[in-house]
Amino acid sequence: MIINKNMATQIISFKPKQIAKRLMSSLPDRARDVIVQRYGLGKETKRLTLDAIGKTYGITRERVRQIENYALINIRKSEEYSAEKAVFAELETLLHSLGGVVVEDDFLGHVSKDISLQNHIYFLLVVGEPFRKVKEDDEFRHRWHVNEVLAKQVEEALRKLYSNLSNQDLLPETEMIAKFLNHLEAVSERYKNQEVIKRWLAISKAIGRNPLGDWGVAHSPNVKTKGMRDYAFLVIRKHGSPIHFREVAKQITTMFNKKAHVATTHNELIKDPRFVLVGRGLYALAEWGYAPGVVRDVIRSVLVKNGPLSKEEIIDKVMKERYVKENTIVVNLQNPKYFKRDKDGKYLPIVEKAKA
Repeated sequence: MIINKNMATQIISFKPKQIAKRLMSSLPDRARDVIVQRYGLGKETKRLTLDAIGKTYGITRERVRQIENYALINIRKSEEYSAEKAVFAELETLLHSLGGVVVEDDFLGHVSKDISLQNHIYFLLVVGEPFRKVKEDDEFRHRWHVNEVLAKQVEEALRKLYSNLSNQDLLPETEMIAKFLNHLEAVSERYKNQEVIKRWLAISKAIGRNPLGDWGVAHSPNVKTKGMRDYAFLVIRKHGSPIHFREVAKQITTMFNKKAHVATTHNELIKDPRFVLVGRGLYALAEWGYAPGVVRDVIRSVLVKNGPLSKEEIIDKVMKERYVKENTIVVNLQNPKYFKRDKDGKYLPIVEKAKA
């Protein structure tokens, strides 16, 4: 697909490159050149570091910083800047429409997919007096806002949301949005729509969304999928009931575009305690309440939990845990090494003698 680099899309009514050129027109040559290199406003779109620019001129990085600050201050004081008030007002309105607090890459990507135009928009945000950038840290990504109070409210709500999540939590998008809204009571209703809430969720580094669109703790294997076991977990969870390992492998390939060999998938499922073999090749999730172990182990756990039971009661309860034939359960019950019957004909587990 060929992208027309001269078109910033219809998101904005002005031409960023022309605005930037007018704003820099009153700067001395070296100051203008520093700004062009620093923000990638020329033919080269790579934004250069202070050190890289300093080497070009044979000056220190601190001197480059001084020149940059001088240029930005003088642009803001210039007649050219005053003449572009409508441009900055339009950018401010756009930022509000996207939520008032927006991840930097999301905002720039929303305006244009062209890197050069993104650089020019970024420059306008930097030089524009209403806009404030908050640099990324361990919790949050680079973001822009025009309202300090709103920015703090969103950040605090994200912290509370994260603190109430465990590594095992995996929530549908609608449920995650509902939980987040519970922490945003003080925020204006104008921002409380699905698209804005998703943009705010994207600010957090601690909360993430997996390839299937469910949300959870960003570093958990349910969200940050790393291998076949994690893909299999998401496949089985989405399926919602026991599924054969051959189908799991097929779905991994279909849903994640990852080649999954049947034998490899089976081996990975066997090794991971998140999965329980409940029948011939059928796997379920342990979090659904299925007990691990062979049929004999399931019978024992049923009896330990419920006390003496009749054959029919045992079959009923075990069949809820395992996809096996009734006769398989009966055969296991008849093994006197593990089970016995009381005077009422009900079955009990044999208590293993402790080794001396």
